[in-house]
Amino acid sequence: MNLIIEKAVPADYQMFADIIQSVWDGMEQKDWFMADNADYTYEMLSSRQGCGYKAVDRDTGKTAGVFMTVIPGLDESNLGYDIGFTREQLLKTAHMDSVAILPEYRGQRLQCRLMQEAEKDLKEQGICYLLCTVHPENRYSRDNVLKQGYTFVTRKKKYNGNIRDILMKRL
Repeated sequence: MNLIIEKAVPADYQMFADIIQSVWDGMEQKDWFMADNADYTYEMLSSRQGCGYKAVDRDTGKTAGVFMTVIPGLDESNLGYDIGFTREQLLKTAHMDSVAILPEYRGQRLQCRLMQEAEKDLKEQGICYLLCTVHPENRYSRDNVLKQGYTFVTRKKKYNGNIRDILMKRL
């Protein structure tokens, strides 16, 4: 497959939400993934707080997967609060927020490729800390982020009481 990574635009918000919902619908373990809705996706893609990336099949034009980052700043949602970050660290933190790859495109290392593209952009913006959450039993996502240099920091109840591991990478 001839897949390329492109930066998303705000008009992509519904496509992002549709792919995220489709992946969530197909999951056996639904509590492993918190599906972002269209309103949240639109807000993130249309503000300076979030940025999206999409893997596109160059031959068909079909989007194979999506990924979103969020720069939460001092918002209470910043995962840095959970691990004792200082104000300065909070302001240099980004969340590797949501990734969804359509089943027919899995095995192409798309999660890794999408995250690496985002990391380049975030580093240029002065971000030093990348944080993400993974359900402790979701070995697929966990293995993907660990292979990219993330380390386990803590386990907490997040997102309406769901247990998540918080992982971090320093740029």
